[in-house]
Amino acid sequence: MDHKMFVKKLIVVMAGATIYALAMNLFLIPGKIYASGFAGVAQLLYSIGKEYFDITLSTGLLLLLFNIPIVFVAWKKIGKSFTFFSFMSVATMTLALEVIPIVKVSPDVLINAIFGGIIGAIGVGITLKVGASTGGMDVIALIISMAKDKSIGTYIFIFNAGIIICAGLLYGWSQSLYTIISLYASSRVIDAIHTRHVKVTVFIVTTKPDEIASEIYSTIGRGITTLPATGAYTKENKNMLMIVLTRYELFELRQIIKKIDDRAFVNVVQSEEILGNFRKSYI
Repeated sequence: MDHKMFVKKLIVVMAGATIYALAMNLFLIPGKIYASGFAGVAQLLYSIGKEYFDITLSTGLLLLLFNIPIVFVAWKKIGKSFTFFSFMSVATMTLALEVIPIVKVSPDVLINAIFGGIIGAIGVGITLKVGASTGGMDVIALIISMAKDKSIGTYIFIFNAGIIICAGLLYGWSQSLYTIISLYASSRVIDAIHTRHVKVTVFIVTTKPDEIASEIYSTIGRGITTLPATGAYTKENKNMLMIVLTRYELFELRQIIKKIDDRAFVNVVQSEEILGNFRKSYI
């Protein structure tokens, strides 16, 4: 990754984290609506400490502490670039949660749930778009899914279900229902910004198959199938590369194709099920 692209990606990741922090401090935390993943756990501990023990815990600091062990695992299991930018997202979010005051924008819980979910999803979506994550449960679920070759959706759902149940037991089931509304709104917006499918198949028609394949091997580490291809109209002989990726690796692939052959034809399609060896060599 060149210097210009590195800076651009870093800016997007930090912006996404700041947007997510705005959603939490202006809508979710004041409305007692819980976010997904470790952010939701940090919110729960903040609420429990404040209301039951009269202790004000730092949501941002809790989020950072939860993610520190995840960083070490992700560095080895997923890759250095992904882990670095994901950690920068968490660090920026931690700082933003401390700097941005907690203000109740609206007394309406439904408004807090919907707008908190939507605004937070915008931050998450643009972070995913550039090949990073907001850390926490996303990283854990990704590692498990890559090792077991199963969808991360199941693991994220189970984790979030635990947050929803805890919120219901502590603060009433109406808060759980509003949390579900927020999570649903969030998922729809993320789907609109970023591909909803965990795994996708990419077909690349190019005149430079060897250069692209070599760069994919060294950067992403996925296997590639090469097929001969001929233009029906031009009769020009080309090659088609087929590769299956996780959604987190799409950004890197786009940059590789753009750098080597910006005239390549690329088709990204949904992969419902993958049979065979999809794991990386270090999983």
